[in-house]
Amino acid sequence: MRRYFRPIVQNDPARPSDALPIAGGWAWFTRAEELSRDGPPRIIPAHSIPFEERAALTAPRPAVAGLTMDRPRIMGILNVTPDSFSDGGRFDRPEAALAQGRALAVASDILDIGGESTRPGAAEVPLTDEIARTAPVIEALRAAGLTCPISIDTRKAPVAEAALAAGAGLVNDVSGFDFDPALAGLVARAGVPVCVMHAQGTPETMQADPRYDNVLLDIYDALAERIARAQAAGIPRSHIVVDPGIGFGKTVGHNLALLRGLSLFHGLGCPILLGASRKSFIGMVSGEEDAARRAPGSIAVALAAMAQGVQILRVHDAAETRQALRVDLALKGVDSHG
Repeated sequence: MRRYFRPIVQNDPARPSDALPIAGGWAWFTRAEELSRDGPPRIIPAHSIPFEERAALTAPRPAVAGLTMDRPRIMGILNVTPDSFSDGGRFDRPEAALAQGRALAVASDILDIGGESTRPGAAEVPLTDEIARTAPVIEALRAAGLTCPISIDTRKAPVAEAALAAGAGLVNDVSGFDFDPALAGLVARAGVPVCVMHAQGTPETMQADPRYDNVLLDIYDALAERIARAQAAGIPRSHIVVDPGIGFGKTVGHNLALLRGLSLFHGLGCPILLGASRKSFIGMVSGEEDAARRAPGSIAVALAAMAQGVQILRVHDAAETRQALRVDLALKGVDSHG
């Protein structure tokens, strides 16, 4: 019977001497929930977790694109598409994209630039269009003096290759190498970090009827398989970030279960990225139909994720999220600067 261990995370400044760190970061735990597919969960002391699994949960994470993972990092979203669910068309002109990118960079640690909408029901964008939307914007941002890491949000090796040549330094693949197997080899050769996300199906079909036996454990196992695939392609584990894929082939119930159980994914031994900003489940839970007005709900999710030790938060409202994180961390006695 395989066992999984989900740390019961705490952030209180009064930290017991026997507490274990979450991924070498700001949060800690003294107990864990032991999970399996064949029996009920049970609460166990943190030091009862087997050594290898305990080491994966507690070891400090390597830096990603030069950014240490000992404090939460904000990834600002720049969609240079005409049809993204939240801000489609606002930044698809080069001058608008450049202005928004420079503004986002003030409050972001990383910029994530995408030229293909992956909202539910979205169709695939031709390679030439996606490259034309993204690479010139990255090149223009670098020419304007932007120095922060830039991520290319793409499923396709040629798009990633053009973006890396233009100045990107990280690849964010929502398909976890399922869409274009050549992307893993490109990432390995380039020596850049990559985020592998879980998605059930493609954007065209993923929300038709998503099902899981156990959403938390199924996605954990799927991400473990993606990590193994990346390593087999020559990508070191130190270059891999994982994302459970909120909203990608998940119901509202699935999304909430994942968010409640996020700390489980520290057991994969990689930094965790969470992209929940303005997504439809926030609208369904809050009653806000307008995606552009979901910043409060998005920040609530970001704070909950940070409290579970999630290292990278992918958001639209970077300045508002950073303000909330800094206040929340100050209340916990954690230095958010540096």
